[in-house]
Amino acid sequence: MRNLIIAALAIVAFSSCKSQYELLLNSNDADAKYEAAFKYYNEGKYSKAGSLFESLSVLTNGTERDDTVRFYWGLSNYKFKDYYTAETNFSNFLESYPRSPFASEARYLRIDCLYRSTLRYELDQTPTYKAITEISEYIIEDPRTPHLQACRDMLQTLNDRLDKKAYESARLYYKMEDYLASRVAFRNVLKDDAENIYREDILYYIAMSSYNYAHNSVQSKQKERYLTFLDDYLNFVGEIPESHYRKELDNVYRKAQKALGKDVAVENEDMTEKDFAKERRKLQREERKKAKNN
Repeated sequence: MRNLIIAALAIVAFSSCKSQYELLLNSNDADAKYEAAFKYYNEGKYSKAGSLFESLSVLTNGTERDDTVRFYWGLSNYKFKDYYTAETNFSNFLESYPRSPFASEARYLRIDCLYRSTLRYELDQTPTYKAITEISEYIIEDPRTPHLQACRDMLQTLNDRLDKKAYESARLYYKMEDYLASRVAFRNVLKDDAENIYREDILYYIAMSSYNYAHNSVQSKQKERYLTFLDDYLNFVGEIPESHYRKELDNVYRKAQKALGKDVAVENEDMTEKDFAKERRKLQREERKKAKNN
């Protein structure tokens, strides 16, 4: 019986507190609401604080308290991890109070919200491109910001994510065994961004794509396509001779030599990329001549 009474009192007390909050939320007492909003904020109750600051903004509009209320409205949502709403709060705040004492922090928090609202690499990267643009502009506009290193770290993370997106999208063709599309896709990745952080892997897949494409081709097409692989192989080993892919590619290179046989003097491992290109052009001319005669 005693436990039931205690439980009942607890429910009444909870209901009373909840009612007080709701009454305060709907009241027009700006002073009481202002005090309570900061009380909830300081206690880490950011959802309630944010709702009170939002309600309070109607009452403080045009007053000396307005920039403080609007800034902490955004800050409460930021602390509550509602970054989409917080970014909107800070954007509106900066439009209204670009010279407020809170403006500098609001600018940084706004781009931090954009950064935190980006999506993992498998999903749409439109938010990532927007965040990169905004962060870059922020650094240009305020190069002495105390948040400079944090901004640089954000940019690094976002650019790495785009690199991974491009790399994985191209690798999908390789997994599907569409080796021609795979080679084209990987080459386009490097064409768009030569400094892609997966450059070594990309060069490896370019070579493997061209080898597999040649290996799976009809015999009449294999010569030219194996020579394309030899170009890709030389390009790889010339740039990254100590790569962990080197042993595998060397084995594939020997298979390509064997497949070409005596048609091309590939037994000379000192042949340059220029030599292979010259031989490939010769084979292309022969193929065109043969097709014309047919």
